[in-house]
Formats: sequence, structure tokens, C-alpha cells
Amino acid sequence: MLTYTTYSEAGGVGKTTIGAALLECHAGHGFDVLAIDMDQQNGSLTYLLDVDAPRDDSQADNIVRHLIDRPKGPLDDLILETEFGLDVLPSHNMLENLEDLLKRAQQMAEDLGEGGEFDPYDRLRQVLLESGVPQKYDVIVVDPPATAGPHLYNAVSATRSLVIPVEPTGKGMQSVLGLEELVDGLEDRLEAEIGVLSAVPNGVGRTADQDRYMTEIRNRGYPAPVAIRDRSSLFEGCWDRQCTPRYYIENHRDRKRDHEMETLEKIDQLATKIEEVGGL
Repeated sequence: MLTYTTYSEAGGVGKTTIGAALLECHAGHGFDVLAIDMDQQNGSLTYLLDVDAPRDDSQADNIVRHLIDRPKGPLDDLILETEFGLDVLPSHNMLENLEDLLKRAQQMAEDLGEGGEFDPYDRLRQVLLESGVPQKYDVIVVDPPATAGPHLYNAVSATRSLVIPVEPTGKGMQSVLGLEELVDGLEDRLEAEIGVLSAVPNGVGRTADQDRYMTEIRNRGYPAPVAIRDRSSLFEGCWDRQCTPRYYIENHRDRKRDHEMETLEKIDQLATKIEEVGGL
């Protein structure tokens, strides 16, 4: 099974849109794919894929209730199909208070003498294992917000691998350096190795500075089999129509543009490479 977390410290680098495109490619390659949306923002993967989930219903069962050991039903019941060939475990507004809720749940476990069994940063992995959900999928991808915190820690603990969209700029390189420090800390805490399956340079132009940053990304040991040029129009169209890049081109463009078809081919190549590195 292939598992990874899509993550970038910097916002606005196409993390969720590229992630959705990769998910669709994995599904198109014949794999059973599950996306877990851990992003509390309204504009998350759940919105992009037009998933009809009761994210503002506090009484509804949701991923957070399972993480704090207060489920209202089987985890399977939360998983929804999409028209893009993949399934989604959707986001919920309770994710906004995840850190506080996990602390309370941990305190409750300690009060009951069960504190050693409740790790607030390893809950997603535990919940998935207990549910049997991973046995039903070939690929599981977690999409957390672009900030460090319990959402990210749980995602990385569950997947142990990262795919990191990155902007080849000075700001983007700072986010890469910040990510390295974060990964070092997580590896120490989890006592496990965390791999980077791929960096995904996005918004690449033809400037000398960007060439230099691309070289630096690769010199730091990050595999970056493809680089994606600025496709703001395509990616913004996906959010406007709530769909993946391929679906947008096939259903909402009046004609296919060569440069956008080239982008789809690159993302498909990237998905294939990630599958190879991930052992599928």
C-alpha cells in the first residue's frame, strides 16, 4: 500500500490542487484510492472535490469524533465516493479545535488510567488500523493544512511519507528548510524514518533565480521528476468548478490547450513515479 501526506509550509503553492490531480491519476491507474481531508479550512479538498459532507453539523459523526474516541458509528460510514474515481473521508469544522479536543481526550484517558494508550499525535494511525479501512485501499493520501500542529503530526504519523509541492523562490526554499527541521523533530518523536517521495516544483518560470532554486532543491536530495509551470488559470478554474484539473479540462474548457495537456501528462508521470518509489 502507498501512503503519503501532501504538505507545504507555504500556502498558495497548489498543494491541494496538485494532490487532487495525483489522487485522480492513482485511481486512473486502477488503484483503490482514499483521500483523508484533515484541513479545517472551508476551501479544503472536500470543497474542491465537491463532496457533500455535513461539516458544520456538530452532532454528525466525523473524523474528529473518531480521533478523540467518541465515534457515533463505523469509520467506513464517513467515507464518501466522488465522481473522480476516488473516495474521500471529508473534513469537518470540529478540526478547527482539534488540538484542544485531543488534549481533553488525553486527560480523560489519563484520569481513567489509560493515558499510556492515548497518543494525541498518533490517533489517526490508530483509528485507521482499528477500523480495517486501510485493507480496502491501495493508496491513502492525507491532506492536512499548511501549518504545523496535530493535523500534520497525525497525518505524518499515519503515512510516514511526504509529497511536498514547493515554489522555486526564496520563500519556497525557506519553507523547504523549515520542513526539514519539522521532519527531524517528527522522526525523533515517532522513532521512525519519514521519507520524501517527491518534491513538486510548481509555478516554475524561466528565470535564472528559479533555475538556481530548482538545482538547490535537487541538490538537497529531493527527487523532483517533474516541474510544473505557472498554471494559475487551470488551477483557479478547478476551484471555481470544484473538480480536478483533468475533469476541468475535459468538461469545462471549450478547447484543449497544449500547455495544459502537457501539465496533465507531467502529473501522470509524477503519480507513476510516486507509485514506483512507494512500492506499488
